[in-house]
Amino acid sequence: MTKLAIMGAMEEEIEPLLAHFDNVNKVDYANNTYYEVNHNGLDIVIAYSKIGKVFATLTASTMIQKFGCDTLLFSGVAGGINPDLKIGDLIIADKLCQHDLDITAFGHPAGFVPGGAVFVETSKELREIAKVVAIENNLKVIEGTIATGDQFVYKAEQKNFIESTFKADALEMEGASVAVVCDALNVPCFVLRAISDTADMDAGFDFDAFLKTSAVNSANYLIKILEKLQK
Repeated sequence: MTKLAIMGAMEEEIEPLLAHFDNVNKVDYANNTYYEVNHNGLDIVIAYSKIGKVFATLTASTMIQKFGCDTLLFSGVAGGINPDLKIGDLIIADKLCQHDLDITAFGHPAGFVPGGAVFVETSKELREIAKVVAIENNLKVIEGTIATGDQFVYKAEQKNFIESTFKADALEMEGASVAVVCDALNVPCFVLRAISDTADMDAGFDFDAFLKTSAVNSANYLIKILEKLQK
């Protein structure tokens, strides 16, 4: 690893990460801002993409192809589907899918297009390091399937469809697109999410409050993983 990319979707998801670093160099490119930092000799580029698969794809591609990052870590929040996941809990993706990708009318499975795959796997090596860090810090972390789509999913019937179709544990709006980019460009990828809302909540809850606390949980865990990567 010569240069590390760390990304989130929203500003709230990278603010807790940037707080760990001094001497931040800002680079504006492609309608976004990239933050260059150094941690114990390791060059790191941090950015938030904006919400959704298109912006996440653009940002991940830029970090790899313009900035030369050769490993990518994603930190953010997600909605929990797995009943074992509570607000603030952590999940690392072993594989991701696009729940809103649908050409089933042509006889293909949900989430599949020709030349692609329903699921994209993340780096096993990075996941194993993350699990060691979780044990060392007495953190509850599960490993599971994360489903990505360009919608904030809150309706029970939609969550039930995604859970039954993809056996997903959590829902978000960027991870699978980042994983597709990394897989295509042979860059190890790690996707970490902290749960900000769960299947038994309605759309009227205070998402912003849970967003901030869950984003901090995810960022603090990611910093511990970063430190382990450097040993």
